Amino acid sequence: MIKKDLVVIGGGPAGLAAAIGAWESGIRDMVVLERESQSGGILRQCIHNGFGLHRFGEELTGPEYAQRDIAKARELGIPVQTDTTVLSVTEEKVVTCVSAKEGLQVIEAKAVILAMGCRERPRGALGTPGTRCAGIYTAGSAQKFVNLEGFMPGKRVVILGSGDIGLIMARRMTLQGAKVLACVELMPYSSGLNRNIVQCLQDYDIPLYLSHTVTHIEGKDRLSGVTVAEVGPDRKPIPGTEIHFDCDTLLLSVGLIPENELSRGAGVELSPVTSGAVVNDQLESSVPGIYACGNVLHVHDLVDFVSEESFKAGKAAAEQILHGRKEYEMIHVRDGEGVRGTVPQMIRKGTGDEVRLMFRPSGVFKNASVVVRCGSEEIARKRAMIFTPGEMAVIPLPGRKVQELDGDITVSMEVSA
Repeated sequence: MIKKDLVVIGGGPAGLAAAIGAWESGIRDMVVLERESQSGGILRQCIHNGFGLHRFGEELTGPEYAQRDIAKARELGIPVQTDTTVLSVTEEKVVTCVSAKEGLQVIEAKAVILAMGCRERPRGALGTPGTRCAGIYTAGSAQKFVNLEGFMPGKRVVILGSGDIGLIMARRMTLQGAKVLACVELMPYSSGLNRNIVQCLQDYDIPLYLSHTVTHIEGKDRLSGVTVAEVGPDRKPIPGTEIHFDCDTLLLSVGLIPENELSRGAGVELSPVTSGAVVNDQLESSVPGIYACGNVLHVHDLVDFVSEESFKAGKAAAEQILHGRKEYEMIHVRDGEGVRGTVPQMIRKGTGDEVRLMFRPSGVFKNASVVVRCGSEEIARKRAMIFTPGEMAVIPLPGRKVQELDGDITVSMEVSA
């Protein structure tokens, strides 16, 4: 059995940032395990710009952003083992993995950081009736075909879902010569960033059908068309509102799911809302010594925030490895009215460290405030003109307020009169 101080699972932006954070905090005996042939994660196929504005103060493409962390890890000498599939993680922090080069490896670690990212929801999860024809792809798969492998999925395209990857692929397919007929969204609001709606749909005159969904898929061997209908408040199609599109390609951008099979195997408690681990303000899960960060914890809007969160997880793991684990009484963070999936779900009592709470609003709130309360006492408040589910809301709790917390807290949305 191999012994390591730290094992990081995932060599994408979260895993690399966590490893760099741990290294800068003094950890040397570590390894990053990545199942792909190269590190960098999903950013390798995200050739559009818009990355790095918060972290680097300049606009980068996905590969450029990833390369900065890849180069930094290489400069520091952090070992990254690619083409390696992790088979299991136990509560005792024993990691079993396999690769063609190293064979089967069993690694016992003092701490493990889970940074496996997320996956797309496939057609099978939607229950859309119709034939099982070719031409139906998740937006991320289509992005990989176009940007990394040089293949065009089709020429006449309908996109179901208005997630950021779907919006970006609407623009990408258009630039490659395809005709994007429509972007169809079940909810009465888009689930993507507003800037992507403007830059990827409106700038190219691609219609966005809100409160609509695909009700039928047609085609024997290859997709030949889809039927779209308006939905009511109960999310059920309204008869008589059907629109038919002749198309050869349907791209699905209907949500991302944290890749948490390894987390479950390790006995990590998962949130029913985020589908990621339940963590404290140090990103430590319910299993001592196992940390989670990035999109495996909760799906982020911007990779800059993934890196920021993951640096913190790496530094926290390093602190535990070097100085031992300290026990704290935990304060629970509850979702209140209009709030879904607040992370972290627990705060260590009495530390005095600033804590940034992140969540997605359950709907569109205009002229509203995020309010954090401990009992009847208001701890923090943040007002904005609009909050939408497509953009993560963040509210910081000052260290002095955290120091004084004496009971569970609730995060809620309040609309101004």
